[in-house]
Amino acid sequence: MSEQIRIGILGYGNLGKGVECAIKQNPDMKLAAVFTRRDPAAVSILTEGVKVCRVEEAAAMKDEIDVMILCGGSATDLPVQTPEYVQYFNVIDSFDTHAKIPEHFAAVDEAAKKSGKVGIISCGWDPGMFSLNRLYANAILPCGKDYTFWGKGVSQGHSDAVRRIEGVADARQYTIPVEEALERVRAGENPELTTREKHTRECFVVAEEGADLARIEEEIKTMPNYFDEYDTTVHFISAEEMKRDHSGIPHGGFVIRTGKTGWNEEYGDVIEYSLKLDSNPAFTSSVLVAFARAAYRLAKEGQCGCKTVFDIAPAYLSAMDGETLRRTML
Repeated sequence: MSEQIRIGILGYGNLGKGVECAIKQNPDMKLAAVFTRRDPAAVSILTEGVKVCRVEEAAAMKDEIDVMILCGGSATDLPVQTPEYVQYFNVIDSFDTHAKIPEHFAAVDEAAKKSGKVGIISCGWDPGMFSLNRLYANAILPCGKDYTFWGKGVSQGHSDAVRRIEGVADARQYTIPVEEALERVRAGENPELTTREKHTRECFVVAEEGADLARIEEEIKTMPNYFDEYDTTVHFISAEEMKRDHSGIPHGGFVIRTGKTGWNEEYGDVIEYSLKLDSNPAFTSSVLVAFARAAYRLAKEGQCGCKTVFDIAPAYLSAMDGETLRRTML
C-alpha cells in the first residue's frame, strides 16, 4: 500500500466521531490528530495512540496533516473556520446553508488561492450527493422538472429550534415526505407542489414540569421559517420515552427528475436517487472522507482554490486505481 493520507479532525461532536469511524474503514488513510475547543484532557477518542489537541495548536502542525476535515456547524463555525484553516491545510467541510454557498465559496476560494491549498466545501448528502444527482439528471433530461424530498428523518436544526422554546426540556423533529406527492412525481405527473404539499413535520416534546403545553404547541406550529408553512403534529412525551424511542439520528430522502425525450417529447423518463440512513452524521462523515481523498490527490497535482462536488471527477473519490475501476465498475 502506498503512503497513507494523514487526516486531521477539527471538532469532535457527532460529525467528528463519524469521520474517525470512516477513516477506520479506509486503509489508505490514518487519523493524525483531533482538534477541539474543549479541554483536550476531557475528550476521549476511539483511535489509540492519536493525540487530542487544542484548536490553537492546529496551525503549528500543518506539516503533519495532509487534509483537515472541519466538523463545525454551518451557522457560525464554518463561515469563519474554512477560510481560516485553508491558509494552512487542504480542507473539507459540510457547509449546508444552501443560500449562502456562493459567498462561502468566494471566501474560501480567495484564501485557498493565496495559500496554494485545496478547499472542498459543502460535502455531505444535501448539499453533496443530492447536488450531484440533480446536476446529472438536469444534464441528461434538459426538458424536465426537479423534485427533492427529505425524510423521514430527524432534522437537527428544527429540533434545536423547538428546544429553545421556553418550557421545553428536550425535543426531536421529524421531516416526513407526503406519500401522495411522491407517488404523483414518480408517476410523471409533473405536479406543482407547495411547501405544505411536499412534507409534514412531526415533533416529540418533553416539557418541563408545569409548562403551558398549549402555548408550546402554538409557538411550534407558528414558528416562521421552520413550521408555519407546514402541517405540523406535536406529541408530548416523557423523558424516558424520548430516550427509548428517539435517541437515533436517522434521515434520508429522494432526488427525482421527471423529463421528456424523443423528437416530439413523446417518451417520459424518471430518474430517482434515494438515501435511507440509520445515522445522518455517520453517513455525512463518510462523504467527507471520500472527498478528503480527492483533495489530497488534487493538491498532489498542484491544484489550488475552492472546489465543490461538481468539480471532482468520480475516480478521485475512490481508493481504487483507474485500471481497477475500469475492470470492476465500468
